[in-house]
Amino acid sequence: MKFASKQFNQSYRVGNIRVLGRSLALSLSLLVPGMSVAHADGPGRGATAQFEKNYLVFIINHHYSALRMTELAAGTDLARDAQVVAPQEGTSPTPGFNATPPKASDDEIKSMARMGNREQREEIGRAQRFLREWYGIQYQPQLTADGRRMIAMLEATPAGAQFNQVFLRSFSNHHLSALAPSLHCTVKSDLNHDGLRRYCENIVVVQKNGINDMREMLCKRYSDCGFVPMTGDKRKDNEF
Repeated sequence: MKFASKQFNQSYRVGNIRVLGRSLALSLSLLVPGMSVAHADGPGRGATAQFEKNYLVFIINHHYSALRMTELAAGTDLARDAQVVAPQEGTSPTPGFNATPPKASDDEIKSMARMGNREQREEIGRAQRFLREWYGIQYQPQLTADGRRMIAMLEATPAGAQFNQVFLRSFSNHHLSALAPSLHCTVKSDLNHDGLRRYCENIVVVQKNGINDMREMLCKRYSDCGFVPMTGDKRKDNEF
């Protein structure tokens, strides 16, 4: 009986705490006009909502251009090879583009391109889900002018060693253009959107490591040790 009584008292105290918590939230909402309790699965509040929508559209389009860039490096296949790590394995072609043979001659670059292609596809899908669940927006990726320019440059570059170097430089620049907006996301997104914040933090880490991996390859294999990635992005600072 003593144990049952103790258990009842504990649950009664927890119940009181919950009731007090709800009462406090209700009291605050009455005292502060327009105040609402945000939920992790709801839209951002105030300016955070517009920031999040702008960012998610940006990163979807950014990753979309990376799909074609990595396809040009690794080549495209209509069907996956049975052996996942086969050096000759390519990627599925982006809708609207034809299948293409690999233009990179370095197996490590082709491997990196295949992994990047998979990651970008996954990240596009997750960003689309955030837009859909929080803001009711169904968004399909679009190629930006900058993305088309990078793709056209890689398409015009001869396959082999020259392509290897141009790809490493251009893909480093492409990665860099996502760093600042994604870093901003970690401090400008809604406080309750932990999923989005983790998503952005992961992009910062992955893009940064990817850039330095490619810089290292440029230095070791092509004696291009002074390469500094740059971005010609003309976005306004307050956009993200």
